[in-house]
Formats: sequence, structure tokens, C-alpha cells
Amino acid sequence: MACYGVLLRWNRPEAAMQEAVWLRFVDGRPVSAITMQFLEWCCRQLQELQFRVWVLVWDNASWHRSVKVRRWIREHNRAVKETGEGVRILVCPLPIKSPWLNPIEPKWVHSKKRIVEPDRTLSAHELAERACAALNCHHEPHLPIPENVP
Repeated sequence: MACYGVLLRWNRPEAAMQEAVWLRFVDGRPVSAITMQFLEWCCRQLQELQFRVWVLVWDNASWHRSVKVRRWIREHNRAVKETGEGVRILVCPLPIKSPWLNPIEPKWVHSKKRIVEPDRTLSAHELAERACAALNCHHEPHLPIPENVP
């Protein structure tokens, strides 16, 4: 099982800094097709919250920097610009081998300590439930694996 996560931070004029964590799980490994599903889901959620631009800070995982994902982001941004509808994605890649710069890393570290059990291995469902509870987020349905993933 793989997990996709986003740490959202935003500041509205009428409110103090706000923060939320969104998680989506997949019964398989992270690949480009699932990454694109996750990005699309995030954009829909952000559009409902009336965001216009998403500054996406992420590491150099192969499923982040793949040609397919970069093309999807480029086409997505082009469609947003042409129609005026949707959330633009501004990708800010982290330097190679610098996970401490990723704002979600401290959350992962602390939540892993709260989730694990030394005497047994958790089932995938238990792990997902505990991760969502530790990070105070809703347990969304797992992302489906596309038919044509190698």
C-alpha cells in the first residue's frame, strides 16, 4: 500500500494561518497514473475552497518527475489558463536528497511514531485508519489502480 499526502497551509485576510493534511491511499505502488489522479483530486478540492493557485512543493520521487506527470501538469495549467476555471499548479521541486526541506516530513516522522506497534504488523486498513487519525484527516476512498499500469 502507498500513501499520497499533502500538507496545506494558507492564510486568508479574515483568519490566521490555517493548516490541513489530505491523504489518499492506493493498494499498490505509487506510479505516474495514480499521481495524476491524486493531483486531479487535489485540484478539485482546492477549487471547491476557491483557491486559484496551488504551490506544490515536492521531492524528486520518480512518480513526481515522470514525463507523464509533467505533461499532465502542463496540459492542466494550459486548460486552466484557457478556460479560466480550475486551480493552476506551480511546482517547486526540492533539491535532491534534502527531505528536511519538505514541510510534510516532520508530520510523517511524528505520525509514524504514533501509528506503529512493536509487537505486530498492522493491516493495510488499520494503518490507513491510524494515519488519518494521527494526522487529523478524513479517510478518503483509496485511489484506483488503472488497468494499464505495468
